[in-house]
Amino acid sequence: MRRQFAALCCAVVLLVLLAGCQGFGVGSDGDGTATASPTPEADYVFTLDGEGSDDTAAPTATPPADGARPDPENDTIGWENGYWHDETLSVTTDDGLNESERAAVVARSMARVEFVRQLEFERSVPVDTVSRAAYRANNTYETGETLRRFDNAKFEALFLVGEDRDSVATQQGTLGSSVLGYYSSRRDAIVLVTDSETPTIDEATLGHELVHALQDQHFGFDGSARTRDAVQGRNGLVEGDAAATEDRYVARCGEQWDCLSGGAGGGGGGGDRHFGISFLVYFPYSDGPGLVENLHDRGGWARVNEAYDETPEGAREVMRPEDYPAWEPRNVTLSDRSTDEWERVRPSTDRDRPDYAVVGPSAIAASMAYTLADGYNESAVVSRRAVFNYAASGGLDSTDPYNYALPATTEWEGGRMYAYTRANATNTTETAYVWRTVWSDEAAAATFATTWEAVIAHWGGTETADGNWVIESASPFADAVSVRVDGDTVTVVNAPTEADLHEVHDA
Repeated sequence: MRRQFAALCCAVVLLVLLAGCQGFGVGSDGDGTATASPTPEADYVFTLDGEGSDDTAAPTATPPADGARPDPENDTIGWENGYWHDETLSVTTDDGLNESERAAVVARSMARVEFVRQLEFERSVPVDTVSRAAYRANNTYETGETLRRFDNAKFEALFLVGEDRDSVATQQGTLGSSVLGYYSSRRDAIVLVTDSETPTIDEATLGHELVHALQDQHFGFDGSARTRDAVQGRNGLVEGDAAATEDRYVARCGEQWDCLSGGAGGGGGGGDRHFGISFLVYFPYSDGPGLVENLHDRGGWARVNEAYDETPEGAREVMRPEDYPAWEPRNVTLSDRSTDEWERVRPSTDRDRPDYAVVGPSAIAASMAYTLADGYNESAVVSRRAVFNYAASGGLDSTDPYNYALPATTEWEGGRMYAYTRANATNTTETAYVWRTVWSDEAAAATFATTWEAVIAHWGGTETADGNWVIESASPFADAVSVRVDGDTVTVVNAPTEADLHEVHDA
């Protein structure tokens, strides 16, 4: 399959600071993080697939003997701008594509996406290419100090980015190395990122992005998701739809269709890729198709279309499609019990974004999976077999490479996290956080707490006589942490020292 688990086909300018790989309007991912895209406004990223009406091939006219099928009297599904979905194009990709060749490839790909997804494009979609170097140079994201401090605390809490690194820069580096293309809803245009000096077009990547354009034209991109977990739920539908369509599209290549491969969007750009962040951001691509296939089984593409009126409320419904649409996250309250010297970090006061984060089961799974690849020590809190899905051949399953439904994630019911800051005696800014999660029952809460203590121990934590954890100074997460279980609720508190813990939350 063409879908690549390492080289993401999506690009939102801060894949983590930005909540997701697609665009739903300028705003936030709710965790006080900005949703962005290749520009400082609201652009986003996507991928493709195709198929006939509800898994049965749509009827196709038999072309005349000379191969030239006449154009339809009216625009129809499976035909766009003079090209049928099953036409063969006389183009070569070795030396790139000229303007007319590119127009033909795009038109035919639009026809193929229509044929597979059984939706008609309402208008044409411009497509351009950009080099990876230019993409990296032009897609920096400037953020205020408060938002940056909030984001740093959030990724430190997840044991993904330590105090020795900047979370925004780390996310940006990962994105620049892995994005293959993006769809900009603001410009209603697609840009494919290429590593080639003579860029052509990779049809699978183009198709995926065209699905996003089709979604935008028919459903729009709902910007109501205001937390990271809510964004993961929404993106699970959007990216799952695009990926499921892409799988059907690619399955026809070499059988019913001649398809282009290689060129723009053809592979990822190496570079500074952070496995934990990549794992987190890939969630909608890995688990989203399962949700969409489940919906398709319930009622065909019509049922998938209906889901855009009620997008999943969190990663839970994507991981467990049987929970959709009945499941709702529980509201979690977390009062401020800090001393006067600690102040909650409020990432933005000029936009409608909350001053708390909600990081759900996909983020917790990323924290666990990262212990397999972080290089800090040789231990891990989860096995490779638990995290990676393998095909019958023994290799990684390219259509669903990652497993997020781990024992410590599946029963998540809700959560809330606040970051804190203070100036110490040397006038240096210090941060802390309080993170509360609720679970389906006491057993699930205990499972998460035990697993989270194993993550802390992995990063150099030692349990103290008071039942807290102190992480060694050599660790990038050197701090004190407490993990407390109360029935179905787990509260995690972080502070610079063990003595500070009660000042952050128990004052």
